[in-house]
Amino acid sequence: MRLALLTDLHANREAVSACLLHAEQQQADRYAFLGDLVGYGADPAWVVDTVMHYVARGAIAVQGNHDHAAVCATRLQMHAEAREAIEWTRTRLSAAQLAFLEQLPLTAEQDGLLFVHASAQQPSAWEYVSGSAEAARSMEAEHCRIIFCGHVHDPALYRRTADGRIGCHTPRGGSHVPLQLQHQYLAIPGSVGQPRDGIPSACYALFDDVSFELSYFRVPYDNGAAARKVIEVGLPIVFAMRLIEGL
Repeated sequence: MRLALLTDLHANREAVSACLLHAEQQQADRYAFLGDLVGYGADPAWVVDTVMHYVARGAIAVQGNHDHAAVCATRLQMHAEAREAIEWTRTRLSAAQLAFLEQLPLTAEQDGLLFVHASAQQPSAWEYVSGSAEAARSMEAEHCRIIFCGHVHDPALYRRTADGRIGCHTPRGGSHVPLQLQHQYLAIPGSVGQPRDGIPSACYALFDDVSFELSYFRVPYDNGAAARKVIEVGLPIVFAMRLIEGL
């Protein structure tokens, strides 16, 4: 199985299209969407419809905090611009699309793999796995060999040895990382729709359960078109600038 892992799509049609095409060219035969389908970007309906189509064909999808906010009371922890984007997003989604976001689970498990948007320790708390301490808490909360999560928009890979030691690796685009069966891993593919590590190219990852290898990719896309759409629909200009600058 070659499993494509896409997270933090953030209503960015151009980035999602580019990553899905790239994954198809890499002969991906399964897909997992790790949350935050909406928020920030100008094409929430298209992105939700696309993920719904993949889920109908067997893909995994879990709920992110922006998806949750779109169907529930907006969380006070969100900054003003994010709240504005969520309020706008609600007006662009149909009842069926909102119902899809609402019914998404917080976690999904398959063949020893766990899929979650934020930390597996308490998924509904939306804790960022931004360092080794947070990664350790997330891995200690789960028996699964590999945890795939998003929420953090930068690619990362954490390894936990049998004696509890944590190692951290920042993968580059195009890197292929062989995993070892005796270790536990937490993998963050990076954001499809809004990368924030200074590189505007979209991020996603591919897991091969035969070779037990994890590949990280950076996919160029028309970020200028995506940014112009953000401005045209009246969303905060900061979201357009992030797409251009990758920050």
